[in-house]
Amino acid sequence: MRGGGRVSVTDMEHSDTPLSTPTGEEEALRAQPGPAGAPPLVLVLGSTGYIGGRLVPRLLAGGYRVRVLVRDPARLGAFDWGDRVEVAPGSATDRDAVAAACAGVDALYYLIHSMGQGAGFERADLEAARTVADAAAAASVGRIVYLGGLHPEGVALSPHLRSRVEVGEVLLASGVPTLVLQAGVVIGSGSASFEMIRHLTEVLPYMPAPRWVRNVIQPIAVRDVLYYLLAAARVPHEISRAVDIGGPDVLRYGQMMNGYAVEAGLPQRPIAPLPVLTPGLASHWVNVVTPVPRSIARPLIASLQNECVMDDRDIDAIIPPPEGGLTSYRRAVALALGRVEADSVETSWQDAEVTGVPSDPLPSDPEWAGRTVFTDVRTADTPASPESLWAVIEGIGGENGWYSAPLLWAVRGWMDRVVGGVGLSRGRRSRSRVAVGDAIDFWRVEKVEPGHLLRLRAEMKVPGLAWLDLQCEPGEGGGARYRQRAVFFPSGLAGRLYWLSVLPFHGFIFRGMANRITAAAEAEGDRGPATPGTPAT
Repeated sequence: MRGGGRVSVTDMEHSDTPLSTPTGEEEALRAQPGPAGAPPLVLVLGSTGYIGGRLVPRLLAGGYRVRVLVRDPARLGAFDWGDRVEVAPGSATDRDAVAAACAGVDALYYLIHSMGQGAGFERADLEAARTVADAAAAASVGRIVYLGGLHPEGVALSPHLRSRVEVGEVLLASGVPTLVLQAGVVIGSGSASFEMIRHLTEVLPYMPAPRWVRNVIQPIAVRDVLYYLLAAARVPHEISRAVDIGGPDVLRYGQMMNGYAVEAGLPQRPIAPLPVLTPGLASHWVNVVTPVPRSIARPLIASLQNECVMDDRDIDAIIPPPEGGLTSYRRAVALALGRVEADSVETSWQDAEVTGVPSDPLPSDPEWAGRTVFTDVRTADTPASPESLWAVIEGIGGENGWYSAPLLWAVRGWMDRVVGGVGLSRGRRSRSRVAVGDAIDFWRVEKVEPGHLLRLRAEMKVPGLAWLDLQCEPGEGGGARYRQRAVFFPSGLAGRLYWLSVLPFHGFIFRGMANRITAAAEAEGDRGPATPGTPAT
């Protein structure tokens, strides 16, 4: 861990079990069978998101039957629980799909939101909320649980916080018993808020910061958010209201950054509040310094303009605190760092699709006829085993890098960040494992055939559509054959000029990738995945 931190893998609770506390198996959180003895059915909207991806396996462990509404069922392949749930294809704005998904449902979790979306997100939020509210009422759903945002009363809210409030009001007005859990900054491995604090603190020895670093906020550990969500399914139907949830600590944002520094074994960071950093300027600053792109940083920063603390502890009368109490901020940071160190981050903000980037899969080759397409194909034979070669392919990107021209890759990443893209610093959720839907730097995993094919779809900002295939095959005389194919569908003249402008660099980048990936496979032998942190030179 950076900075010589004091958190070790052994500091993680239940590090030898697939789920950390809460697991869903606790007596206070387990499903209560219906009158006929059947386990209740819950519908989760946002199951592939940061919170949803952690909630679903705990619902399953607690004895619930789980149905998920997803636009792309293939994304469920990224989760161990993907084959244990009922799948309802569709989006939250598709009335027919939502109505079908709500049939027979006892409880509905509404975990979708518009963070990172572009203009018009408030309208889209309201449309989805109204669609779900109407369908839930028509299907006589027993309970809606919505994770909203902690906010002060009587002040002007940021557009994203205002939208969260409006969605909660729509769901409460549905006639279905609804519990709106209003949470502030969520601290956990892979959360956007945690990653923003982590990178700001680690990168900057001295931090010029907006005035809002002096505002007090009430963070909450992701484990406590999951506890409240699981317990909410058992709340009596006569309770229908919004309640605040938060951890035991009320801190200034600057204190949170320095609390992280202590847990990570770093020196305290001097912080200088500046009056000139507006949310827009601050989001640009965060975009440069951290992996969190501007589209996500801006709503996070805007929500920090006000002091967001719990108005009351009414939640305690509805859902008693977890046994052992709520998790302190410092403990939440320590646990998050432990999971990062152990390469066991369950879900990440990175898993969210990038707004405005087409997500259509790579067309099959025969359909390219009559279309302009540019390709770059490289092959290389290696005496390394196919297993060793696949281990290197599967671990590409993030800390392992791209095995060629690191300066050129870095420049391309910075260019993407300058124009508002995700850039290379997004990294990857796991250093060694890969699944459909995972983010790897400025790529998205579109297809995985274990031991054979890794297909990446570009999410950097380019005038066209781009993919990168990395393939592994047994060699004709033993060893393995590596095949690499870059595919680019240009958009208009700008796309063609873009391809021509980068063409001179392809010899360095793509030829170097093929050579060094096979060399890494040979060096690794049959010892397992490439060592995290190996420089891509």
